[in-house]
Amino acid sequence: MFKYTLVIHGGAGTILKTDMTDEKELAYHTALEDALTKGSEVLAKGGAAVDAVRAATVSLEDNILFNAGRGSVFGKDGSQEMDASIMDGKTTMAGAVSAVQHIRNPVELAYAIMTRSQHVMLNGKGAYDFAVLNGLKTEADEYFFSEFRHDQWIQMQGSDEAALDHNVIVKDKKFGTVGAVAVDMHGNIAAATSTGGMTNKQFGRVGDSPIIGAGTYANNKTCAISCTGHGEPFIRAVTAYDVSCLMEYKGLSLEQAMNIVVHDKLMKIDGEGGMIGVDAKGNAAMVFNSEGMYRGMRSSNGINEVKIYK
Repeated sequence: MFKYTLVIHGGAGTILKTDMTDEKELAYHTALEDALTKGSEVLAKGGAAVDAVRAATVSLEDNILFNAGRGSVFGKDGSQEMDASIMDGKTTMAGAVSAVQHIRNPVELAYAIMTRSQHVMLNGKGAYDFAVLNGLKTEADEYFFSEFRHDQWIQMQGSDEAALDHNVIVKDKKFGTVGAVAVDMHGNIAAATSTGGMTNKQFGRVGDSPIIGAGTYANNKTCAISCTGHGEPFIRAVTAYDVSCLMEYKGLSLEQAMNIVVHDKLMKIDGEGGMIGVDAKGNAAMVFNSEGMYRGMRSSNGINEVKIYK
């Protein structure tokens, strides 16, 4: 019987203690703890890694603090389009959704695509129709509205720029994505990632989060990875799969592979952000090249930590 481990993230970027109020810091800590509790409860009962990452990611999607699900940012046209993906390392089956609106929990839709369809990725209206057909929860625009996100969008009006940060102000940029990776008591691993994308995005932009191999990857042979950062470089670097390749073909450890990808390969193409990972042996790592990353880890051997800053 294996020990279990769950790792989560709530986005990376220029996250400085000097810019954080005690109240806001406590709110983020509480939100991350809640997600760790939801996911680890599944693992402690002997549940599957794929169900644990779903549970943890749903918890983060339901929290308006994070740019995913309920807290998703506004695009150029004022809409909120969401992306998500999930992958089961035991079977290498995967599901993903992009540019979907009104879905309460995009990661649940990604899971439904993986388990109830013959496809890996659905997008837009087709994905929404599939969600309704399969009884997934939908919400009106009001559910996804927050004054904070709306104010960010207003700041960007009249510009064709798209902001990769929560706060639009460059000194406080945060790459808004949430995700989870886990290894269960049976030695199986899984990963999930969810995001609302970029403030003021246009032309149906899709980032790395729903792309298997870029923002999410899981394979029992190597690792489970969930990324957060500037999506375009992460896509170009096939970031999540690159970690797996370094482990499989070069024999590197999880942390060695993650460090090479995050601190070398991504940096060379201006890819700011980070990732979380586990392997089937129960090793885990949280690596980032930005000033901070909302992150946490909990395991059956007593590790229970939540961190924000470098």
